[in-house]
Amino acid sequence: SSSSLPAAKPSSNMSQQCGDLLLNFGQGETVLIGVVLTLITIGTVMGNTLVVISVCVVKKLRKPSNYLLVSLAMADLSVALAVMPFVIVTDLTGGKWLFGEIFCNIFIAMDVICCTASIMTLCVISVDRYLGITRPLTYPARKNGQLMAKMILGVWLVSASITLPPFFGWAQNVNKVRVCLISQDYGYTIYSTAMAFYIPMVVMLIMYYKIFRAARKSAAKHRFVGFPRKKDMEAVSGEEFKMQALKPSNLSEECAAFSRLLSGEKRNISIFKREQKAATTLGIIVGVFTICWLPFFILSTARPFICGVECSCIPIWLERTLLWLGYTNSLMNPFIYAFFNRDLRTTYKDLLRCRYRNINRRLSAVGVHEALKINDFPLHPKFLTQSNFFYLSKQRFS
Repeated sequence: SSSSLPAAKPSSNMSQQCGDLLLNFGQGETVLIGVVLTLITIGTVMGNTLVVISVCVVKKLRKPSNYLLVSLAMADLSVALAVMPFVIVTDLTGGKWLFGEIFCNIFIAMDVICCTASIMTLCVISVDRYLGITRPLTYPARKNGQLMAKMILGVWLVSASITLPPFFGWAQNVNKVRVCLISQDYGYTIYSTAMAFYIPMVVMLIMYYKIFRAARKSAAKHRFVGFPRKKDMEAVSGEEFKMQALKPSNLSEECAAFSRLLSGEKRNISIFKREQKAATTLGIIVGVFTICWLPFFILSTARPFICGVECSCIPIWLERTLLWLGYTNSLMNPFIYAFFNRDLRTTYKDLLRCRYRNINRRLSAVGVHEALKINDFPLHPKFLTQSNFFYLSKQRFS
């Protein structure tokens, strides 16, 4: 992210150029703003800490496909711990930077690298989900922890590439008395916003479109039949019971063949549901991400061309509102993933209830229970009686 602190009250020359941007809050306004921003920070810390602890503690969640979630949670946690507290203090003083010129560069570097790592991890997750759905047999990263670790390292290195240029003289941050603003150099602004937001957003939109299209094709391709319920099987006509004259061996072979057919159809249903879930999850992630960050990055991209490279002339209340709207993406990420992941939800509940003992056993039991759920009746050949076999044959092939 190229998030930054807008210019507080600059020197006299800058004040004449940009105007006095400092805000004066009353006591009530200061308390309200402080409470809201503090709650956002605390919620971000708690939610992302839960993700890290869950994946580290629960064996079922400790798999390469979840390493990206841990990287995302660490980036969002870094935003909450290393960035948000200083932004809160600056906001409560109406936009005045109180932490000195040296720390200003360090703060901007932390802000940029942490927010960019969060955004780019979301981008990599979307690519990972797409490849996992469309190439389940040939995509190796999901089972290869080292490859996933290299992907995460690449995310942080790219984030660092956006952070480092101001330290090497390409674009200097605006760093004066009571002012801490990321460099407004035209070239650096375009480079940083494109790398940190626009390119990841385009990639995420493309991945969502591809997964959505795959899910629609799957829905059009598969035609699933419903399974009969007990009362329906009892209504099978008496003519079907006359088929008992068939040789038992033939009946057993046909039952086994039909069971394999049903198992294949059940597998198709599983693939279809997985694609639908991936499309829904990624759609919500992309939507929330775009709503949170797009307004801020549009403003950040346009600001140098509107105000020049010396300071910000954008109303400070607008900059701060859009900046915190972007930060709320770090708050929402862990809860979005938990909403669509039953294992994460269960682990969250156990951790919040301080039920640490046997947490792995309980989660495994829940998984086994879900796996053994049978809506109507078992599909194994020994459970297929002659009557419901002929009923299913009639329903499937009529």
